[in-house]
This record gives sequence, C-alpha cells and structure tokens, in this order.
Amino acid sequence: MTRSLATRLQSVQPSATLAISQRAAELRKQGIDIISFSLGEPDFHTPAHIREAAKRAIDEGASHYTAVRGMPKLREAISADSKKRRGGLVHTPDEIVVSVGAKHSLFNLALALYEEGDEVIIPAPYWVSYPEQVRMLGGTPVIVETREEDGFVLTAAALEQALTPRTKALILCTPSNPTGSAYTPTQLAALAEVARRHDFWLITDEIYSRLVYGGFEQRSLLEVAPDLRDRTIIVDGVSKTHAMTGWRVGWILAPKVICDAVDMVQSQSTTNPTAVAQFAALAALEGPDDAFDAMHAIFDERRQVMVRGLAALPGLRCRMPEGAFYAFPSVVGLYGKTVGSHTLTDDVSVAQWLLEEARVAVVPGTPFGAPGYVRLSYATSTELIREGLKRIGDALAALR
Repeated sequence: MTRSLATRLQSVQPSATLAISQRAAELRKQGIDIISFSLGEPDFHTPAHIREAAKRAIDEGASHYTAVRGMPKLREAISADSKKRRGGLVHTPDEIVVSVGAKHSLFNLALALYEEGDEVIIPAPYWVSYPEQVRMLGGTPVIVETREEDGFVLTAAALEQALTPRTKALILCTPSNPTGSAYTPTQLAALAEVARRHDFWLITDEIYSRLVYGGFEQRSLLEVAPDLRDRTIIVDGVSKTHAMTGWRVGWILAPKVICDAVDMVQSQSTTNPTAVAQFAALAALEGPDDAFDAMHAIFDERRQVMVRGLAALPGLRCRMPEGAFYAFPSVVGLYGKTVGSHTLTDDVSVAQWLLEEARVAVVPGTPFGAPGYVRLSYATSTELIREGLKRIGDALAALR
C-alpha cells in the first residue's frame, strides 16, 4: 500500500474564481490598488435584525446539535417562504434538508445520486462547481453549449439531443451564474415537455431567484410543471438574497426519498448546519424585507451602469442580464490585439492582462465552459464600477 491521494481528485479543477481573487490579493499585498469584480457575493452587511437574532441565540444557549436536516422551526419557515414565492407550492418540513450552504446541498445530492457511468447534463456557461462535483463522484458531465443570441438558455431541442440511456440528471441555474440569464416560464415549459418523455432527475439551482430585474417573470420549474414533482429538486438558501454568504446556510426542497438520502449523507459528514447560523436564517426568512428591497434596487442600478458601460467599450459586447449580479461580456473582439510584446489570444490572457495592466480583476469564461467571455460581478459599489470601467477603457486604448 502506498501513501497517495485518491485518484478521483485528478479530474477535479480548482476554482477559477478563487484563483483570480488570490492573485488580486497578492498584488494588493504589494501595495497595488486592485478593483475586483471576481467574487460572487453581496458587498452589503447582513441585515441588523438577522445579526441580532444570532446574538440572542448565542446568549440563549444555541450551542448544541440540532436535527441533522435542520431545526424544525427553520424548515417550517423555509416551507412557508417557498410557498409564498413559488405560487403556492408546498413542501412539508420532511421534504426539506438544510445544509452548510447551497454548495453543500449540491454536493450532498451528488453523493446521493451520481455513480460511475452516470451522465449529468449541464448547460454551458455553468457555475464551475457543477461539473467538478459530478466528476468527483465518478459521473460524466455532459456539457451542452448555449448561445448568447438565445439568451444563454438551454433549448428543448438541445436537451433532447443530449439525452442518453445513461442520463441521471439535468442541472439548471436560473438566474444563472455566470451569465445572469434566466429562464422564462415558456422556456421552462418546453424543457418540462422533454422531461416528461424521459426519466431523469431535475435539479434547479434557484439561489438567485429573488434577484431578477426589469419586471422579469421569475418562475420555478416546479410551478410550470407541478406534475414533475416526484423528480424535481430545488436548491436555495440565504447567501445571496440576505447577504449571508459566510453564514453557510442552504437547503433543498425535494421528494422525501431524496431528502431521506441526503439526510443520511449529511449525518455522516457535517451532521447539522451550525445552530447559530440556523437561527440567523430563521430571522432572515421571518423578518422584514426592507434591507433586501434596498439591496435589490441598488443591484439593479449597478447592473445598468456595468452592462451599459461594458457595451460601450471598443471590442466588447455585453447583453443585459435578467438576474443575479453578473455581467458576461464577449471579449473575442480583443483577440489579436497587442500591448507591448504580448498578444491577447483568449479570454484567459484577457483576464490576466486586465489584472496586471488595468488593475481590474475579472474571471475568464473558459472555466465556466464559455471561452471568449469574462465574468464581472457588480456586487460592489457604483463608484468602484465606474472607476473599474474607466481603467478598462484606458487599458483598451493602449491596445494595437
């Protein structure tokens, strides 16, 4: 026997988002002023009533184990919140499992569902962890490209073509990270029609579902196709909506058979999510929405500034996203341009150039399955967005 790492890790790639952020941090340590558009988390403080609820919970002794799948009161609140936001859909508390963030929820699902030889359909562009979690468990991510002219959404025809007897699941993210694109009810209905003719799990990541703008009609797949309830799994949480990324509370709403399996998986890993964080999430769901409403309005303003600013720059093209807090411009128009002795040849070189020369951190699209694009988060101040756009514009002016 040799001391070695598990071979499954050989196929897993580190997070591109964190890699860019780490390089930006290194430059900052050198005293270089960097504007970062790389990380996907709100720049707002967690609302005061949520922080106060956590403090009270600590003072009142919230330091013990809870139920593995989360406190009953929290699961009841999740049920009520989902019913209100998803057109009356009801998931009982035993159809809900709370985990250590939505990413943990997705990993629990991967452990519970995927086996060697299973195929999981993932539309590209995709959040970087979707295919890596599938690979880690021995499955095969089946990447289906989408087109900017279609709004970066998976079409029914493309889904039908990607299906095989080995298809285990489809993962949708709406609104999307990294594109900000969201599926209309009509688009979801078309995908549901394909699903009715085949047998696979439907996993919908709706962590950004409240962050939609411009009157977009956000609907859950399960609202559009309630007859698919026995194989639809919704992933959600408080991280993005309530500026609680570091609290690590996410959940699934799913058939009981899935929840029981995930409960078993979680019982052998984290056990319950942190008790204090659960009380904070409870306050987020049951408390006032004033802080969210204000944050939402600011995000919408930033969206306009960021996307219009990018679209006005030479060599860039950027569609207006429906939701989340990301802009996803094409940088193909910069290919072949030179600065000094360097030539821009792909999105990775563009991102590196922007970081080193413009002092602006963006994430290349290649790790998201979208070469030719870069992702910018507008979860930062309008002032920094304007300054970042100016720096990018100045750097573009130096290209030949």
